[in-house]
Amino acid sequence: MIDLKDVEAYEHIDQSFRDSVSTIDQKGKRVWIYPKKPDGVLYKWRTYVSFLLLAILFGLPFLKVNGEPLVLFNILERRFIIFGLHFYPQDFHLFGLTMVTFILFIVLFTVAFGRLFCGWACPQTIFMEMVFRKIEYWIEGDGNDQRKLNAMPWNAEKIRKKGLKLAIFYVISFLIGNTFLSYIIGIDQLKDIVTSPPSEHLSGFMGMLIFSGVFFFVFTYFREQVCLVVCPYGRLQGVLLDKDSIVVAYDFVRGEPRGKLRKPKSPAPAETTSNTGEEVLLHETQPGDCIDCGLCVRVCPTGIDIRNGTQLECVNCTACIDACNSIMERIDKPKGLIRYASYNGIVNKVKFHFTPRIIAYSTILTLMVLLVSFLLYNRGDVEATLLRTPGTLFQMVDSTTVSNLYNLQLVNKTKDELPVTVKVVWPENAKLRIVGKNTANADGSAAEASAAASNEVSFNLNTQGTTENVMFIDLPKSSLSGRNTPVKVEIYSNNQKIEALKSNFIGPFVIK
Repeated sequence: MIDLKDVEAYEHIDQSFRDSVSTIDQKGKRVWIYPKKPDGVLYKWRTYVSFLLLAILFGLPFLKVNGEPLVLFNILERRFIIFGLHFYPQDFHLFGLTMVTFILFIVLFTVAFGRLFCGWACPQTIFMEMVFRKIEYWIEGDGNDQRKLNAMPWNAEKIRKKGLKLAIFYVISFLIGNTFLSYIIGIDQLKDIVTSPPSEHLSGFMGMLIFSGVFFFVFTYFREQVCLVVCPYGRLQGVLLDKDSIVVAYDFVRGEPRGKLRKPKSPAPAETTSNTGEEVLLHETQPGDCIDCGLCVRVCPTGIDIRNGTQLECVNCTACIDACNSIMERIDKPKGLIRYASYNGIVNKVKFHFTPRIIAYSTILTLMVLLVSFLLYNRGDVEATLLRTPGTLFQMVDSTTVSNLYNLQLVNKTKDELPVTVKVVWPENAKLRIVGKNTANADGSAAEASAAASNEVSFNLNTQGTTENVMFIDLPKSSLSGRNTPVKVEIYSNNQKIEALKSNFIGPFVIK
């Protein structure tokens, strides 16, 4: 068992940071952060990962499969393409289940590895720290230089540096905004908007300006406040993290009590006291490895002290790890005073393991992935809906035949034109007529759908589109089973049944 005196000493440190945000002072005003430029192994690896993710983000809109975008989220036209698969509003259940599965994945990942995503893959962190912050360091200098520049009066140097920085920031924001817009409307339509006069694409041009303005505001002024105020992920730590979660943590057992670095002194001789006759060794309390240099605080992009433990503002960016490791290397101490670790790993030296909580979340996530995979695998090429036309009653075709009007909606989810056949299979002597649609008879000859009734009609579905059809179903009075008679319609494509639809047929009350 370890001596918990160090732990108790750590826990009695001023805890006022827990009821206030690091970027807000006591008067409620924002505290602007000027982080020192980080450097180290983890920072370099984060840079490589960020550049890879940025290449994927900016490159995906240009990738096409058979002339179609690889990824498209066209909310305006309710058309979505994900890795070549087309999705429509009729697939909303798949979207909902996929979102639930994704949320479960986030929960599981956070329970196990904390906010690793925030530090390494979050678009906000990547753009802020790996793009805009690097440009800021290049133009204005390190954190202290930026603070001095903002404090000085407006002169030629300040105007030149601020003007250059804001101009570059807006150009990059414009590129980011257009990239996100290309995920919505497609790269081809975006090219038309960019190359054509604004008057020809006024709504698209306004969309470009809005997207660019939002990103410019976020990365120029709002910055880390997105993570602290807007994003709910940080606040979920209170219910998702436990003592076994791997986070960026300060080893308070090894680091406390803190003390400034001093030159080693020669050991003092033992002294005795004459009061009790017992020998008492007089020595100073052995300090921990933390020399209280404050470098971990100065490099933090959200302005917190990681030595205070896990906090809302911490995005696990690892800047404090690199900073602390550089100090430990200089004073000949082991690295890892700040590292990826769990609370139990620090206090009880417990290595990472699968807890019952992780196992439970993993089981649920696996079941959800299997369910979504099953639904995707069995997802049909055609989605069909059959509904009686609202507000209509039955019609008498003649003295022995009753007719009902229906709306038939067919959605072709493929990139090919599909031949389909609509058959009414129950009741057996029912006939159907599709109004205003040119169809084909069984022998292949053309026929007008509304000209004659039969138990089936055939036509072609346009590629990746929705076809609305109005059709009549005719039924002899002798086949009516009451006020409501069930009818069944089947959809075939290439002699394979792809959909079975059911509805009700309203007729006059028949006494048998």
